[in-house]
Amino acid sequence: MKNQGQFSSKLQELLGPQGVVTDPSRLARYCADWSGDLAGIPLAVARPADTAGVAAVLRLCAGEGVPVVPQGGHTGLVGGAVPSPSGNELVLSLERLDRVRSVDPVNFSMVAEAGCVLETLHCVAQEHDLLLPLSLGAKGSCQIGGNIATNAGGVNVLRYGMARDLVLGLEVVLPDGRIWNGLRSLRKNNTGYDLKQLFIGSEGTLGVVTAAVLKLFPRPTQVQTVMLGLDSVSAAMGLYAAARRDLSDLLSAFELMPRGCIDLTLRAIPGLRDPLPTPAPVYVLMEASACGLVDLAELTERFLARRMELGGILDGIVATSQAQAADFWRIREGLVEAQHRHGRHLRTDVSVPISCLPGFLEQADAELARHLPAALPVVYGHVGDGNIHYNLLPPKGLPEAEVHALLEQGEALIFALVDRFGGSISAEHGIGRVKREPFEQRLSAEDRDLLRALRSGIDPHNRMSPGRLFA
Repeated sequence: MKNQGQFSSKLQELLGPQGVVTDPSRLARYCADWSGDLAGIPLAVARPADTAGVAAVLRLCAGEGVPVVPQGGHTGLVGGAVPSPSGNELVLSLERLDRVRSVDPVNFSMVAEAGCVLETLHCVAQEHDLLLPLSLGAKGSCQIGGNIATNAGGVNVLRYGMARDLVLGLEVVLPDGRIWNGLRSLRKNNTGYDLKQLFIGSEGTLGVVTAAVLKLFPRPTQVQTVMLGLDSVSAAMGLYAAARRDLSDLLSAFELMPRGCIDLTLRAIPGLRDPLPTPAPVYVLMEASACGLVDLAELTERFLARRMELGGILDGIVATSQAQAADFWRIREGLVEAQHRHGRHLRTDVSVPISCLPGFLEQADAELARHLPAALPVVYGHVGDGNIHYNLLPPKGLPEAEVHALLEQGEALIFALVDRFGGSISAEHGIGRVKREPFEQRLSAEDRDLLRALRSGIDPHNRMSPGRLFA
C-alpha cells in the first residue's frame, strides 16, 4: 500500500461514510477483544453492510496489498481478530451484516448473516417454536460468523455437537473478492469435497464467512436443570456415564465445577447464593430437555433417586422454576467474569478423552502444586465432550514479569500433560495468535504440508489474518 489516506478514501467511495472508521477516538473498540490480553492498531476499520460490500473491500485490499483481519463480536480469547500492533492491517467488521434472511420451519433451518448476535438468533428460532442449540456464555455479544470461524463449542456440545455440526451451508468471500455461494440447506449431499468445512474453524485465514445455513431443532417444552454435590470427580464421571444411558439421550449439558469455582464466583458476583445447603467437593450442573410425549420430570426423578441410592451424590436440587435454573447457570457463567476481575491469568480450553478426565485432573493438580504452589487453579468444564478449562490465577501483587513467567510455565506444564493423555491444546477457543507457537510445535510434517497447501492454494499472498493459526 502506497498511501494510507488514499486507501481510506477508496474505502469510503466503496462503503460510504458509515462504512469506514478512521477517527482514533472511534477505533478503540476494534483494537482489542474482551480478554484485553492483546491490543493492536488497525490501519482502518471497514464496516460493509452486505456481502457485495465485503467482496468489494477484499478486491481493493488484494489490489493494494493490504492484509485483512475479519472481526466479529470481540469475544475471542486468543487474539485471532485483534489487529497487529504494526498498524498495517485492515479490520473488516461484520457487525452490519446482521439480517436473518429466512427461516424454514419444515426444513428446520435458518439463513443468517455473519454479524447476527447469537442470542438474537436464539430468539428468532424460538419465535418459530424452534431451537438453535449453540449456546455460549458470550451469547449476548458474540456473532454467528465468529462462532463459525472458530468452530465454537459451548455447553450443549455433548448432544448437538460443535458449530461445525450445526452448519448446513455457507456463503464466503474469498481473499481475491470472489463470492463462493455454498448456501445449501441440504442434509445429505455427497458430491465431492465438503468445501464449507474448510472455512469452519479456519479463524479468518481462508476467507470471510458472510452468511450461513444453520440447523434448527424442535424447541424443548420440558427442561430439567439440576445442581448436584458429589464427593469426587470420579463420582461425577460415573454419574455422567449413567445419565447418558438412563436419560434416553436427552442429556444436553453436564458441567463440572470443583468447590473452589463456586467460592470464586460467589465472592465476585453480587446476588449469587450458594446452590446447596452444605458445601461439597465437586458440583455438577446437569440439564436434560425434551419435547413431545416424554415425561421428563418423572424420568429425571427416577434417575436421581436411583443414583442417590447407589452413593456418590451428597446433595442436589432440581430447579423448580426458570428463575432458579437461571441462577444455577449464572454461577457457571459467572466464573468467566470472576476470573476476569482477578486480572491477567492463564486461560486454557484443553480436552482429553472423557474417560481420562479424572486421571488428567489428578495429575494436573499434583504438577501445579509441585511446581507453581502460589498459583490458584480454577478448573471447570464441559464433561460430556472432555473439554476442561484448567486456568491459573497468579497471586495478587506479583510483578508483571513474574506473572508472565508463571503463566508461561503453567501453560507448558498443562500442555505437556495434555500431550501425555492424547488430548488437544484447544478444544473450542481456537489458536489465533496466542497459541500459535505451541500449536506449531505439535504439527507433524504431514500436518504442516497439508495446512500450507490449503492456505497457499486459497490465499497465496497470505493476506487473510496473517500470523494467525500458523506462520
